[in-house]
Amino acid sequence: MQTINTSTTKKVRHKKQKEVMNVENTKAQMRKGVLEYCILSILNGHDKYASEILNTLKDAKMLVVEGTIYPLLTRLKNAGLLNYRWEESTSGPPRKYYTLTETGKLFLKELDSTWDELRSATNLVTKNK
Repeated sequence: MQTINTSTTKKVRHKKQKEVMNVENTKAQMRKGVLEYCILSILNGHDKYASEILNTLKDAKMLVVEGTIYPLLTRLKNAGLLNYRWEESTSGPPRKYYTLTETGKLFLKELDSTWDELRSATNLVTKNK
C-alpha cells in the first residue's frame, strides 16, 4: 500500500486501484453518520436553540457548520422527532428553541440501544487486529 501525503490531507492508494481514498472524507462521513443521534441526545431533557446545539457539537470536535445543522433540524422536525417554539431574546432577535417530542424520545431510546450494540461490536472487531 502506498501512502501519499499532501499539505492538507492524507490519501491512501492501493497498488492495484486507481481511486484515491481521502481519509478526511471518510472521517466526515463517519461524523455525519452519528450527527442525528448526537443532536437528539443534546436535546434530551434540554430545550436548545440551533447555536447552542452547534456549539455543543463543536466543543465535542464534531466539526459541524451551520449549513449542515439547519437542514438536519428541519428534517428531524418534519419526521416528528422535534418541535420548536419561538422565544424572545434579550440580546437580539427571537430564538427558535428545539425540543424532543415523545416520538423523538422513543426514537432516541432506540438509537441509544443501537449505539451501545454498534460500539461494542466495533470495539470487539478493532481490538482483535
